[in-house]
Amino acid sequence: MSMAYEEYMRQLVKPMRQELTQAGFQELRTAEEVESFFEESKGTSLVVVNSVCGCAAGLARPAVTQALITHDKEPDHLVTVFAGQDKEATAKMRAQFPQLEPSSPSIVLLKDNEVAHFIPREEIEDHEVEDIVSNLKSAMDQHC
Repeated sequence: MSMAYEEYMRQLVKPMRQELTQAGFQELRTAEEVESFFEESKGTSLVVVNSVCGCAAGLARPAVTQALITHDKEPDHLVTVFAGQDKEATAKMRAQFPQLEPSSPSIVLLKDNEVAHFIPREEIEDHEVEDIVSNLKSAMDQHC
């Protein structure tokens, strides 16, 4: 791919990345960062598989940030990978939960690095933000 295309894509997704990092998420951009995260993390982790699609922009990211702002319980770790942008990191993250179909965007709540709750694209797209927030808060009530 051309350097101009690569730079265009970096600039295009910058605000999409910042929406989560400003909410306290750590971006995992390489397979090594994902591997290190799983080696070092204990407790609960909220993983957002970010995406450029409209349901990520209008539903997933707003729902995740709203759930965190309005809820007393919070996971120990907040991490994100960006599907279609950080391909190796996303593949490595998805390999950690092979029982789940790849889904972008998606939200995964892990407890001691095991899947405790999964919100795939099918439960994001065509749903209301409030429903996604409720789904996530319920999972955090149960697992955090």
